[in-house]
Amino acid sequence: MTDPLETAEIVVEVANVWKIFGARDAEAMAAIRAEGLGKAEVLERFDCVVGVADASFQVRRGEIFCVMGLSGSGKSTLVRHINRLLSPTAGKVVVAGRDVTALSESELLAVRNKSIAMVFQDFGLMPHRSVRDNVAMPLEIRGVSRNARWTRAQDALDLVNLSDWGDKFAHELSGGMQQRVGLARAIAADAEVLLMDEPFSALDPLIRRQLQEQFMTLAKDMGKTTVFITHDLEEAVRIGDRIAIMRDGVIVQTGTPEEIILDPADDYVADFVSGISRINLIKAHSLLRPLDSFTPGLTADAPHMPESATLRQLIEIAAETDSPIVVDDAQGRPMGAVSRHELLNGVITGTAAT
Repeated sequence: MTDPLETAEIVVEVANVWKIFGARDAEAMAAIRAEGLGKAEVLERFDCVVGVADASFQVRRGEIFCVMGLSGSGKSTLVRHINRLLSPTAGKVVVAGRDVTALSESELLAVRNKSIAMVFQDFGLMPHRSVRDNVAMPLEIRGVSRNARWTRAQDALDLVNLSDWGDKFAHELSGGMQQRVGLARAIAADAEVLLMDEPFSALDPLIRRQLQEQFMTLAKDMGKTTVFITHDLEEAVRIGDRIAIMRDGVIVQTGTPEEIILDPADDYVADFVSGISRINLIKAHSLLRPLDSFTPGLTADAPHMPESATLRQLIEIAAETDSPIVVDDAQGRPMGAVSRHELLNGVITGTAAT
């Protein structure tokens, strides 16, 4: 099945980005290129810290791209290069066709104000402003009239279920509601790219999941291109169309949640994914066997499911029939079939039985 995102326009491109912190960063970068120095050697010889090492990825229009890693992995450092809150030591960042690393200060301010919106973990609300004024602030910076920006702010508050809270102040709202205000501000700005830096990590689990679901719905409905930073693999798997996993400033693997769980690049990634439930991630195309391998052959009344069906959906069908399930491609043509044996093996290993 062809994923529409695979052919969508590239909106964000991070190409071979390095970030080295320290007074001798240029010397350290030259030595890395000439001698292949590692992170520890750079610290010892130049008293510099490698925050991001040769990171590259692309994000397509409408995609939610998650960058996941533990504390100190470089994920937040990396995302801050997209709107050039940090400038790279080497490499290039292109957003909507513009190289942000080459922009003047005035051009950069315009891009930040119109093309990129960022939602932080700490909400970033102005305590002396009302909720509506907080949401409308990016529009005020652009010079939008008061009536127009308040109308757009109210529309954004309606989308995040805060219709009646526009005249309140931040201290009158719960943490989850304050984060909704931050999201509404990004929506009102109508930026092409959303940067989400662990926006839900400080919230209680139930509120966090509710906001995740709401964000995914809004991002899909509005077609927003999103780079989402998280330290929680379950959150990345739930939200992301694709995931980049970072360790010590390096992107160690990039792929769909299914690809990463089925084929981890190394032991580090394998340890991360070992506790993730496969039931809603593994798709039928990963489990099927050729039709001619079934003996006796399949009957005409065997159930059919699309190749995009999840393991959970297949199990639900299997509970109602003894027959293997035929898996069809996007054109409705049989690709293979899945028996209960494959389903059980999929629960355990995520792949078809060999």
